[in-house]
Amino acid sequence: MGPRSLRYSLFNLVSQTFAGNRGWTPAWRKPAPKPAYDVVIVGGGGHGLATAYYLAKQHGISNVAVVEKGYLGSGNVGRNTTIVRSNYLLPENIAFYERSLKLWEGLAQELNFNTMVSQRGVINVYHSDPQRNAYVRRGNAMRLSGADAELLSRDQVRELLPFADFDNARFPIRGALMQRRGGTVRHDAVAWGYARAADAQGVDIIENCEVTGISIEQGRVRGVQTTRGFIGAGKLGLAVAGNSSHVAALAGLRLPIESHVIQAFVSEGLKPLIDNVVTFGAGHFYVSQSDKGGLVFGGDLDGYNSYAQRGNLPVVEDVAEGACALFPNLARLRILRNWGGIIDMTMDGSPIIDKTGIGGLYFNGGWCYGGFKATPASGASFAHLIAKDEPDALIRPFRLDRFARGAILDEKGMGAQPNLH
Repeated sequence: MGPRSLRYSLFNLVSQTFAGNRGWTPAWRKPAPKPAYDVVIVGGGGHGLATAYYLAKQHGISNVAVVEKGYLGSGNVGRNTTIVRSNYLLPENIAFYERSLKLWEGLAQELNFNTMVSQRGVINVYHSDPQRNAYVRRGNAMRLSGADAELLSRDQVRELLPFADFDNARFPIRGALMQRRGGTVRHDAVAWGYARAADAQGVDIIENCEVTGISIEQGRVRGVQTTRGFIGAGKLGLAVAGNSSHVAALAGLRLPIESHVIQAFVSEGLKPLIDNVVTFGAGHFYVSQSDKGGLVFGGDLDGYNSYAQRGNLPVVEDVAEGACALFPNLARLRILRNWGGIIDMTMDGSPIIDKTGIGGLYFNGGWCYGGFKATPASGASFAHLIAKDEPDALIRPFRLDRFARGAILDEKGMGAQPNLH
């Protein structure tokens, strides 16, 4: 283990100021891979790094490597709209994401890193009586499962969103469902914070190390072939998001997952305009405002299978239409940049965290739209699964074989169509 990173604190900040900032250490080491580890995690995103951290912190397993094909944070953990919430409908999903939201609330203190958790509230506006009824049902389900939810009247929404279009004849705003504890978290800081904390526990983070093969002997995993040589593994965890099907195929597994492109956008900077996270009820559009003033927003999948981290113009147009329908004053706003993430879409819209049929091989994926917000709970539960070889109570419903057993968790009630989830 390399030198422990200097703790971030007011005392050390002042001390380093007078010392010319010569005492700061790198946030994490750049080690060469060892011949073998007790556990190898494939995927240096939020889920993989969180898993490694909790393996070391909670289970005392620090002989762990996280292998990432690019630079740390180059995948979906740095390619999302940073929203965290637990406003789901099914009790299995509410319980899981509520656990994650509680972990988000204390994550900065846990990691000694400013993850910029901003519980600004998530507002889902509705435009009709049937939609209100659906939101009432979801809100009641949330409260029964221990999550916070409240139904807002039209006037209450107007107080929070004075620039929204309340009188449009096609999409009048009638009210909203709000989760005040929801909000945003700085995505890059999540990757950096977990990497730094895992490294301090002795975990090796190996960047620019792509897995090209998985070695299996007598029904048990033995290690991975990588672009930096063979790395032995007592246990192997896969947490590679949109590349799940591709990497799992290296072990001969076929998953009930499709990979789709989803785009996100950032506008030019504005003075404070939108204080909350807001979703449009008449289309798939969601928006929040960053600390720099830019609006961060997104919408639907591009709707075709792809491993490319880029999108196409029809979705840009659709998202822009949703923005202007909800906030007409954004019509002349300029978009500065956009990016694409690869979303691992399951057949029922809920994730998979489970053992595979291969000894020592564990899988974490199929997060659909929920991957970023699930990061802390996913890492903690996946670490428990790997360490104990059995799932904790939160992830028992997310078994891989639920599709064969007919025990699906169809969160959106759309059936076996991944592109709709």
